[in-house]
Amino acid sequence: MIEISVNGRTQSVDAEPDTPLLWVLRDWLGMTGTKYGCGIAQCGACSVLVDGQAMRSCQVPVESVAGQQILTIEAMADHPVGKKVVEAWVAAQAPQCGYCQSGQVIAATGMLLQTPKPTEDDIAGAMTNLCRCGTYLDIAAAVKRAAETA
Repeated sequence: MIEISVNGRTQSVDAEPDTPLLWVLRDWLGMTGTKYGCGIAQCGACSVLVDGQAMRSCQVPVESVAGQQILTIEAMADHPVGKKVVEAWVAAQAPQCGYCQSGQVIAATGMLLQTPKPTEDDIAGAMTNLCRCGTYLDIAAAVKRAAETA
């Protein structure tokens, strides 16, 4: 059994130590807001916050995050910065299909936790998640808006 803290709750999971965190979240804990995209940590759809840093959960072994605080998209409405990001996403009408949006919101929240007053270059450098719909300008506008209100 491996104990992890997800969205403020300690969870015990009977998983192999090298099981990707993504599958523990989705299959063991039923938290399907974190999406599977590519499986090789390139697209960012699977992003979660681990101790405030955005990580791509498809390549993070569950054992490596034991004892750390994991936050998923399901917790963003209750997180002070995450809530501002979600509100900015809605105001900027950033999502189209929405598939990548949970990872985008997590990436933006993680970036704003590290860099509360980002420049446009900071935003461009941190927001490396892929968007199939190409809403990168709307996403950047939402991040900028969240930074101004956070």
